[in-house]
Amino acid sequence: MARIKLEHVGIMVKDMETSVRFYEEVIGLTCKETLDHTNGVIKLAFLGFGRQGETELELIQGYHDGLPQEGKVHHVAFTVDDIEEEFKRIQGLSHVRLIDQEITTLPNGSRYFFFHGPDGEWIELFQSTR
Repeated sequence: MARIKLEHVGIMVKDMETSVRFYEEVIGLTCKETLDHTNGVIKLAFLGFGRQGETELELIQGYHDGLPQEGKVHHVAFTVDDIEEEFKRIQGLSHVRLIDQEITTLPNGSRYFFFHGPDGEWIELFQSTR
């Protein structure tokens, strides 16, 4: 069996519209498709940057109302080309809560910081030197 790419990362959310709007406005993703699961309970949304073959973000509403810790993704990381510009931009958004109060630089020179999404999920913006 060949492994080709990371297909998508699923994050459980409480309110699909709020979360789609957040990822569009704050991250710059575009909602590619929304659909109702065949079980009639779960709603799904797939978001991306519009590039062929990209890894997508899947938002899932209705799986568990309480969003249990064991089911939530710890974080999702997005590559950026100017970490300082992004840090200033996120700092200026009153509805976004930073986790890190400064940018962290790894020994290899890559830099990152974390902030919360609308349901407490961790989002990382990452500028790589690789």
